[in-house]
Amino acid sequence: MARPRQHAPEALHAQVMAACGAWLQENPVHTLSLRALAREVGCAPSTLLKLYGSFNNLLQHVNIETLAHLREEIEPLTSEATPRQRLSALARAYWQFAQRDAYRWQLLFDYPLAQEGELDQRQSDMIEGLFLRVEATLKEYQPALDDQEARRLARTLWGSVHGLVLLGLNERLGYWQGQQLEVGELLDQLLCTILAGLKARPATT
Repeated sequence: MARPRQHAPEALHAQVMAACGAWLQENPVHTLSLRALAREVGCAPSTLLKLYGSFNNLLQHVNIETLAHLREEIEPLTSEATPRQRLSALARAYWQFAQRDAYRWQLLFDYPLAQEGELDQRQSDMIEGLFLRVEATLKEYQPALDDQEARRLARTLWGSVHGLVLLGLNERLGYWQGQQLEVGELLDQLLCTILAGLKARPATT
């Protein structure tokens, strides 16, 4: 029996997000089309355009879901006992998330984030919330950091983590004695080096 072609906006949005999520479990986003997605949820492509305005806006909603999933992953890790343990757990969780949901994770970077309006604000708030956790942990580890320094260092640190994750997914990190270098071990080395330098930072007067 054919599925009905009339949907309440909330129900249709839930169907669309579920269909996108299922697609991205197995396929990269560039293989997904508005027409194929409309066929999957049982509506006309024009219905999706009316609901989202554009295919790009639709994908931005998927990005919001991805950021929400990532936040759910890291939320329990904020209870780790020490700042060092917390940062290590966050970095490894990011790597595990990218491995498990590679195509969904890649969508965050393959398409530019929203540039204006509600979508932009929602994405910005969620990304800022993730960074604030890192900033707070760095300041706990080294109380001498001021707000600007913590903000910069959080982005420097996470940019380095992201680079290792990206290279790890693409198997571009190289080999040692015939074995591929492990992302988890490199993440630990990165954090150990940065935190050692941060701990040795001279106190301000």
